[in-house]
Amino acid sequence: MPSASASRRSQEKPREIMDAAEDYAKERYGVSSMIQSQEKPGKQCFLVLRQQQFNVQALVAVGDHASKQMVKFAANINKESIVDIEGVVRKVNQKIGSCTQQDVELHVQKIYVISLAEPRLPLQLDDAVRPEVEGEEEGRATVNQDTRLDNRVIDLRTSTSQAVFRLQSGICQLFRETLINKGFVEIQTPKIISAASEGGANVFTVSYFKNNAYLAQSPQLYKQMCICADFEKVFCIGPVFRAEDSNTHRHLTEFVGLDIEMAFNYHYHEVVEEIADTLVQIFKGLQERFQTEIHTVNKQFPCEPFKFLEPTLRLEYCEALAMLREAGIEMGDEEDLSTPNEKLLGRLVKEKYDTDFYILDKYPLAVRPFYTMPDPRNPKQSNSYDMFMRGEEILSGAQRIHDPQLLTERALHHGIDLEKIKAYIDSFRFGAPPHAGGGIGLERVTMLFLGLHNVRQTSMFPRDPKRLTP
Repeated sequence: MPSASASRRSQEKPREIMDAAEDYAKERYGVSSMIQSQEKPGKQCFLVLRQQQFNVQALVAVGDHASKQMVKFAANINKESIVDIEGVVRKVNQKIGSCTQQDVELHVQKIYVISLAEPRLPLQLDDAVRPEVEGEEEGRATVNQDTRLDNRVIDLRTSTSQAVFRLQSGICQLFRETLINKGFVEIQTPKIISAASEGGANVFTVSYFKNNAYLAQSPQLYKQMCICADFEKVFCIGPVFRAEDSNTHRHLTEFVGLDIEMAFNYHYHEVVEEIADTLVQIFKGLQERFQTEIHTVNKQFPCEPFKFLEPTLRLEYCEALAMLREAGIEMGDEEDLSTPNEKLLGRLVKEKYDTDFYILDKYPLAVRPFYTMPDPRNPKQSNSYDMFMRGEEILSGAQRIHDPQLLTERALHHGIDLEKIKAYIDSFRFGAPPHAGGGIGLERVTMLFLGLHNVRQTSMFPRDPKRLTP
């Protein structure tokens, strides 16, 4: 609660009314809040009032402004009910450790119930913010993930959830700010498409009048079309759909993609450096603007601060293989990284370079999509790259093939029906600049920056193979 005067109703008053009431508000405040908890000692009761990620203690005591009946009334208001309260702010002699506003409390003079919550809640917010280790050690209740997600509206009221999604909003804001400052144009791309974006089978099929269509696995093809249309540098923020039956800690069937595409002059590393710098600016902005949110999350989920280098560390795939083989992992030259090997590599990189963020470049061509540009010096390699946070991939990108003949050859090599991507290939027949880009998973970035353990914690209403509600 930034200030007890920040009531929902007062925020809506005209500026002149608020100015006229300024002196009065120095002593007496109106607050619209949710009741988080109550203590009932007798002739007085304590309430904890919450607005978003902040809370303050309120005292209702028998006296000039409160009767015994009023104290009893306040003590019996159901938790999570919305109330309007008028009272006086007083300094306290001892800090109130259970509240974010520790130096003051609100002495209540009037209280109105605006919306009464049901008496039995499906979960208690105090349990939902308790660190799991603490719960295990002391036998106190914690709330499991399914209970949280089944009752997401209440779970999102916790200080931790409030902090997570405010920080996630900050990631989108910083992404947009940074790229606009770099001269990028924001675009919106179709999510209902005629062919699988990635040329694979993991797509959702939808009925489209008398035909079938697909939910977009990526804005990939449309980003490239915009580059061909001479927009030069574009980005988009929007939903991405993957019909993968993956019930892991980091997979969702719908997530938010932060996508970038740009033309380059001499080498695709121009794009790699631009994307890496964008992510670094996001990390810096989060550390500068969201310390309160980071601290709030860390109270429930302790984690080391996120580390990164400037310029960003870039390793070639063969270097990563050498590090893994030295650690006892047997891998072929053209084999993709498994999740355990990704995590191991992240630990090895952290030990050697002291960074949680790095780029892995020059992936084997065999493990990349059909539109990936082969390395002109090594036909088994490609001009493609992934970016990692805390040992997990958060971006996959590449230089795209902009020559229609080579693109046709690669599509046939991958067994793709050319008729289904005809419009895409035709986009490059009228002149196309060399270009590259990548797609970032918003939920993964949030999860890994905060050191959380499951992407469902950073998806407001997650979708996975087993969950379609709420």
